[in-house]
Amino acid sequence: MQTTNDMPITYPPSFKTLGIIPFNINPHYLDPIEGSTHMGETRETRIKEFHAHNNIPVVGLREGSWLQVQDKSIELQGIPTARIFEKNKIPYEIQSGNLLDF
Repeated sequence: MQTTNDMPITYPPSFKTLGIIPFNINPHYLDPIEGSTHMGETRETRIKEFHAHNNIPVVGLREGSWLQVQDKSIELQGIPTARIFEKNKIPYEIQSGNLLDF
């Protein structure tokens, strides 16, 4: 599990997980706010930094949405869309009710 929100203070022996989903989740994803004077990184910037060293897709999961995993099917649920980031590709949105297929 390689989170794109937090950097580990100490690295674990491995980032191997159960392998239930073939992507990384960026929980509580927030879109950049145009004209903001916030001097920190945006979520999108952090995900681009993650993709400088990793190939795994990232799902920007907004508040009020969730993923339903059943067998090999993964479906976005809730009202908000999710933002999908893949290395060297333009990010795109998926609507609730759509399957994630990587």
